[in-house]
Amino acid sequence: MPLCFCYNFPMTTALHSSALFSRNLRKDYPVAVRGEGSWIIASDGRRFLDASGQAAVVSIGHGVAQIGRAMAEQSGRIAFAHTTQFHSESAEKLAARVLAIAPGNFQEGGRVYFTSGGSEATETAIKLARQYCLETQQPGRYRIVSRKQSYHGSTLGAMSVSGNIGRRAPYAPMIPEWGHVAPCFCYHCPFGKTYPECELACADDLDAFLRSNDTSTVAAFIFEPVVGATLGAASAVEGYTARIAEICRKHGILLIADEVMCGMGRTGKPFPSQHWGLEPDIILTGKGIASGYAPLGAVLAAPRVVDAFGKGSGAFMHGFTYQSHPVATAAGNAVFDYLEAHKLFGRVAPAAESLRKALSSLESHPHVGQVRGLGLLQAVEFVKDQATREPFPKEAGIAEKIRQAALEKNVLTYPSQGTVDGKRGDHVLLAPPFIITPQECQLIAEALQFALAKVFPT
Repeated sequence: MPLCFCYNFPMTTALHSSALFSRNLRKDYPVAVRGEGSWIIASDGRRFLDASGQAAVVSIGHGVAQIGRAMAEQSGRIAFAHTTQFHSESAEKLAARVLAIAPGNFQEGGRVYFTSGGSEATETAIKLARQYCLETQQPGRYRIVSRKQSYHGSTLGAMSVSGNIGRRAPYAPMIPEWGHVAPCFCYHCPFGKTYPECELACADDLDAFLRSNDTSTVAAFIFEPVVGATLGAASAVEGYTARIAEICRKHGILLIADEVMCGMGRTGKPFPSQHWGLEPDIILTGKGIASGYAPLGAVLAAPRVVDAFGKGSGAFMHGFTYQSHPVATAAGNAVFDYLEAHKLFGRVAPAAESLRKALSSLESHPHVGQVRGLGLLQAVEFVKDQATREPFPKEAGIAEKIRQAALEKNVLTYPSQGTVDGKRGDHVLLAPPFIITPQECQLIAEALQFALAKVFPT
């Protein structure tokens, strides 16, 4: 008699009832069964407004049937072909489309390396930078310098360039320390200065670090033009990216822009680097590139990086089984089609204005320190004291309490702690789909008003 693995699953999963190794074994999770626009519907019928875009992933909205049809069509033709033996039409097409909207220095001879997500993209960039140095006869260069209070992925290589103290801590014995410099974070300036009188001290911190830490061993510098989860939508100020690029050129190191969370139109431009005319050597993207319909990330390599390989060994000694997956890149093309057909990049700015206007009602609250961001990557930071910008202690758990309270109003937010120094500081990130309506923006603000009143009762 054949074995039967049939179970009646409950509407929520918990330690005693689930076979999944969940994010938190002590939490119950609703089961998502359907998506409609900016909403997720659970198995019990409850509707959630996705104000976080599920970690800044969903750009075109949930439940767009044509994306699934495109994936099924590709799967019906050919679902998988290993990249050591074949390219696929869907990957070739998507690579060309991504390069066409990239900064100008990628246009003539740039290449795209597709991965299954942002962490893989960071891993790829680390190894790409190292091998670039080998191809250009600089074998002593291997270190990737990054910024404090940064996050570039969850794999060990990506963690080595991440400056997020809390996420690094459990794995500290396993990861190298290649050097971290000050972030560009005006609200909590690490130098106690004020922009523009600061004269971009945060950018010059990179130069000071390189001059005092053996530049000859450094291969690249990686940063987020708009920092996502760790700092809560903290954007570079005018002049910062230009100074950073100048310092990298002076020291002969590659500049890597991590735009996994902030890219693919979320800030109002295809790539956030374009807000400042920045032309990095390598760009990382992900999340919105397939809007969550398939696991997909990408590394864009500028022509000078590609040429070094072309004139050298000709082969990148790195690979993933599922890189440039035909079905995943078909999803990327279908999302691209939808973005273009509905002109969704153009909807980001007015939608962001609606969201920011709705959130302005929060700014008078004594425990709201700042509402900030660029485009549809916004954050609300909570402080103990507005005047001094003093954060709450970690044990207060403010961001999580705000999330839970907003959830009572069926609004999903993305909480984070350690905003200020890796331990203290709370914010919630808001990154809704580009199709968010003014009415839905108002619902987000009302849910946060409710949460503030509940967490900080008068």
